[in-house]
Amino acid sequence: MSNPVLVEVTRGSSVESVHRGSIIVSDAQGKIVWSCGDADRPVFPRSAVKAIQALPLLESGIADKLHLTDEEIALAVASHSGEPDHARIASQMLAKVGRDLSCLECGAHWPMGEAATRALAKTGATPTALHNNCSGKHAGFICLACGLDQDPAGYVTPQHNVQKQVTDALASMIGSGFDADACGTDGCSIPTYAVPLTALAKAFAQIGTGQGLGPDRAKAFTRIRKAVAAHPFMVAGTGRFDTDAMEIFGERLFCKTGAEGVYCAALPEQGLGVSIKCDDGAGRAAQVMMALVISKFLPMSDEEKRRFHALAEPALVNWNKITVGHLRPVAHFS
Repeated sequence: MSNPVLVEVTRGSSVESVHRGSIIVSDAQGKIVWSCGDADRPVFPRSAVKAIQALPLLESGIADKLHLTDEEIALAVASHSGEPDHARIASQMLAKVGRDLSCLECGAHWPMGEAATRALAKTGATPTALHNNCSGKHAGFICLACGLDQDPAGYVTPQHNVQKQVTDALASMIGSGFDADACGTDGCSIPTYAVPLTALAKAFAQIGTGQGLGPDRAKAFTRIRKAVAAHPFMVAGTGRFDTDAMEIFGERLFCKTGAEGVYCAALPEQGLGVSIKCDDGAGRAAQVMMALVISKFLPMSDEEKRRFHALAEPALVNWNKITVGHLRPVAHFS
């Protein structure tokens, strides 16, 4: 059975395209409180689980030993746009362990932000690994390796102690839904594992509440959420959904994009976790699906509703800056 259509793309008064997908909303015990589509489908969460991948850095005490700031912790869980401040903070993290960008093994790509790409190109420079959207996470991996007095070289490989610790953290959060054989290679070259949407939603409910976790782990996630709420720009960037949504709601929301239409979130006050997969991998549709869930479960003031509407039903604008359509959730799921 096909997953339901969850997002429509309009042009004028007509529907031009549609996006199918799955949404799971769960509490910290794994009870599904709302869902549509295939609840057990394994997906590669990719960057959506960066908060879990950062656990060894915080739980080991190395983040404290290195005096990592809230900005640096936020960048360690980011999929950032490669803007100057993102690159600067990643470099700053590396300097704390006496390293530089030559140690990064994530690869280089042009900034995800168009303005940052144009500004960099205008200088005649080429992108470095610092501009990679995962450079903060990788700087965190290098900090972990150096804090353990280990050579960071090869830290992206499954055999390196850094990735062993990261995989153990993910397995412990996902539980019985984790299959070490369902492994692929992420865009930044670290291992990534396919896990069920149901397990992801439960894990994010635990990230938001600390329920079912030991005190050190609950403290680590609280610190991550507070760091991101204090510096939402670091986790994404200018005009990005995660940054804009968390600027509106602060600590009441922790949301994180993955890749190929995966999105996850924690709603701490409601005790809920969210996992989403857009079937065709469209990030624009996954954002609207996430906005649908946030609107459904997170109480908002009139001002918050006004600010959030642009994220919930984003306009499609042509080259002459004319609004020609919108993305919107399908009516009966709203």
